[in-house]
Amino acid sequence: MVANSSLINGFFVSFAQSHAGKVRPYNEDAVLDLREEGVWVVADGMGGHAAGDVASQMVIDAVKQCVEQTPSSALSSDSLRQALLRANQQIIQFSQQHLDGKTAGSTVVLLFIRDGFFHCLWVGDSRIYLMRQNHLQRKTRDHSQVMDMVEQGLIAESEAEDHPLSNVITRAIGVSDELSIDQNSGQLLPGDQFLLCSDGLTKELSDADLAICMQANSVSDTGLALMHSALVKGASDNVSCVLVKVSQSDGEASPEHNDDTVPVFFNRRGLVRS
Repeated sequence: MVANSSLINGFFVSFAQSHAGKVRPYNEDAVLDLREEGVWVVADGMGGHAAGDVASQMVIDAVKQCVEQTPSSALSSDSLRQALLRANQQIIQFSQQHLDGKTAGSTVVLLFIRDGFFHCLWVGDSRIYLMRQNHLQRKTRDHSQVMDMVEQGLIAESEAEDHPLSNVITRAIGVSDELSIDQNSGQLLPGDQFLLCSDGLTKELSDADLAICMQANSVSDTGLALMHSALVKGASDNVSCVLVKVSQSDGEASPEHNDDTVPVFFNRRGLVRS
């Protein structure tokens, strides 16, 4: 799904897609594209737990309800943060009432753009990247056990993805009454391109792979290349990505420029991760 939305200083072009992958029988990811209000979300239901798909959808619904019920002029990163906190309580209550107290949870990454600034909110190991002037920056820090180990100097970052504890997250929505939501904000520049994704994408594609895909001028080509590349590599988990690009100026006839070459990464490992 690709669409345009006008801005004071240009246009948003966005792409949002989610896929169950090639191994999982159902999709526990959910995405939200509210480009008119400058809000985008990816939520990844906790795999191996009860009702992960319900939890991720409850996160999406809470954010959507917040946007719909809040006057546009009053919408802020603080009001969206409160929506995530409400989703946390709603998931906990759902687990207690319908799952005999078993854990249902979800990661979340949320991008909010307003008045020339971007705001990234997140819980868990889904990620937000910013491509600026052909340089890919990771704007979130994984709430995961391996990232804690990297920061403690116990393992190298290059070892993290294939570590036996790589799937263990240390923070999620719906797991505890006390929820800490991290935030990273900054000034928006023309040409900025954001990628929100679940770990099903980053398990299959390295940051270098992502950067190559995001060189394409067309957001739709970039999005389809990312999804196709993950599927070709095995897609052992659900895969979701949302792309948001800011055009260079109002005067552009179209913020999309088709590129005949779509980068695709083939399975070099020959293995599908369990």
